[in-house]
Amino acid sequence: MLLAVSDTCTAVSDAFPIRHAPQLPGGVSELSMLILYASQTGNALDATERIGREAERLGCPVVVRSMDDYDAKSLPREDIVIFVVSTTGQGDAPDSMKVFWRFLLQKKLSKHWLKGVHYAVFGLGDSGYQKFNFVAKKLDNRLLNLGATAVLERGLGDDQHPSGYEGALDPWLRSLWGSLYHINPSFFQQGPDFIIPNVKLIEKPKVHITYHKVERAHSQFTNALDLEGIQMQFEKARSMSPVKFSNYKTKPECFLKMIKNQPLTRAGSGKDVRHFEFEFVSSAIQYEVGDVLEILPSQDPVAVDAFLHCCNLNPEAFIIVHRRDIRNNFPDTFMNTTECPINLRTFVELTMDVASASPRRYFFEVMSFFAKAEHERERLQYFASPEGRDDLYQYNQKERRTVLEVLQDFPSVQMPFEWLVQLVPPLKSRAFSISSSLLAHPNQVHATVSVVSWMTPYKRKRNGLCSTWLAGLDPQRTDIYIPAWFHKGSLPRPPPSLPLILVGPGTGCAPFRGFVEERAIQSLFGPTAPIIFFFGCRNEENDFLYKEFWSIHSQNEGILSEAKGGGFYVAFSRDQPKKVYAQHKMLEQSQKIWNLLVAEASIYVAGSSNRMPSDIWSTFEEIVSKGGMPKDSAMIWLKALNRAGKYHVEAWS
Repeated sequence: MLLAVSDTCTAVSDAFPIRHAPQLPGGVSELSMLILYASQTGNALDATERIGREAERLGCPVVVRSMDDYDAKSLPREDIVIFVVSTTGQGDAPDSMKVFWRFLLQKKLSKHWLKGVHYAVFGLGDSGYQKFNFVAKKLDNRLLNLGATAVLERGLGDDQHPSGYEGALDPWLRSLWGSLYHINPSFFQQGPDFIIPNVKLIEKPKVHITYHKVERAHSQFTNALDLEGIQMQFEKARSMSPVKFSNYKTKPECFLKMIKNQPLTRAGSGKDVRHFEFEFVSSAIQYEVGDVLEILPSQDPVAVDAFLHCCNLNPEAFIIVHRRDIRNNFPDTFMNTTECPINLRTFVELTMDVASASPRRYFFEVMSFFAKAEHERERLQYFASPEGRDDLYQYNQKERRTVLEVLQDFPSVQMPFEWLVQLVPPLKSRAFSISSSLLAHPNQVHATVSVVSWMTPYKRKRNGLCSTWLAGLDPQRTDIYIPAWFHKGSLPRPPPSLPLILVGPGTGCAPFRGFVEERAIQSLFGPTAPIIFFFGCRNEENDFLYKEFWSIHSQNEGILSEAKGGGFYVAFSRDQPKKVYAQHKMLEQSQKIWNLLVAEASIYVAGSSNRMPSDIWSTFEEIVSKGGMPKDSAMIWLKALNRAGKYHVEAWS
């Protein structure tokens, strides 16, 4: 059985033939469930593992593969496929799915290519984005077009649901098991209601840890704190981690040193936005404007020490983490990772998010097996049950309780370190739009970062891990090396001859600072096309980000000056009784925007993913309508502009 989980569902098929697997000696069917997943940040992998666990408890053998670890040519030979896929950015597929998807799009594949293959799709997405679960929907439609038959309607997990994607996954799974048993009872030979006791499945985690004497470890492992030693520690720890998803970073592309930490907002204004400047201290990266910078933050040493103490772990121990090889049904063999041990505390610090991320539901289920106090065990079992899902959400996700806080709330629990390594959320890099141009700042990269801080429903203050850490760094220190990566975002670098319409409220202005810097330098060597930029913030005095920068470039024939055909327009939403936003300023400049669109300008939009992108789209529809098109035609015209690669959006939550 091949299970494919994506972000969408297809129609239910009540009855259809299915190929039966041959019987092995003893009458045991070699039929197994194959789950294919594509995960960018790890959520789709979490959903996949849960599906696999439930199938095993029902007695069905499971094979799990990442899409980049599966040969798509083998699909026609499968009986049942379950796809679990996430949608990233503006409707993009995870990196691990791209080769697989390109293969499915080949024109030479006939409409009968997957005849006889049955599948189901579960998708993970965020309904706050316009292209909600777009990847799952595309996958579902393509599988149907290739002749495959859906087992049940696609499931659409939504981050906006009070229980996250599990709000859709729970009922979808109940329907899946019933549908599969109806198709072929051999999947669950004891029946769909027979469940193997969890204690039989909880005995072996996916990793095995060996401990090594300090003397041996020191002979093979340097504690040097120079850049080379730090890089070696980093790569060793991250390569040992059992985590596997597209966005998990192991070897950094470079290391950065902070050289500037400048507040952009007025103290006491309720917002803290910083301008950070970094210098390359290892290999320099040739990034472009519009690219994205990823940074791996350091964790609070006090929190790490508290975690180690809470779990009775020796911070001075040296370990090797081995991943169990379950690909060929040999759960007691171990995949080679590295022969050189690493300090346990260093491993935790670099790979396990102990004081920022909230644990998954399965974490509470495993905790219940190691709870010595009966009242704690009962509460953990309730949290892990479908009946306790909403209460768990209130306790865990809504309050953003960390792994450390959860463990402290259940002091009788002593989980083996193997389970902690497997289940504690991985320490992830954070992405920021680059706000500089290499032409203006050789060997540097700049970022505009809002320092995240909020109060939970129970009035507990929470801080963003990476932004708070960056804000606390002293540029005068020379011993802080920041692991970093660069990748393309949703805003391609525009050529100097392309007219630009930019919309970037709040920190959405970040990438456009780089755009303006670059075009200002390009204008010194030849003609450049005009840029108009619409910015918005609450108050001129409190959060007018880069006020002096925009002023310089919008005057005296600067890049944003009207003398150059451009313009800079700012909306202060709270400086007058009636709120004014960037879209109001856009409507005031409708004719100018329309003239640039006629001149084949490209539109770039950046900022919050909540309502802003759809509000700006609606404003452009209105402007195009004023240009002489009916509203329906304006919508079609904008969609054509988008398909032509001239309407770009980069949004973040």
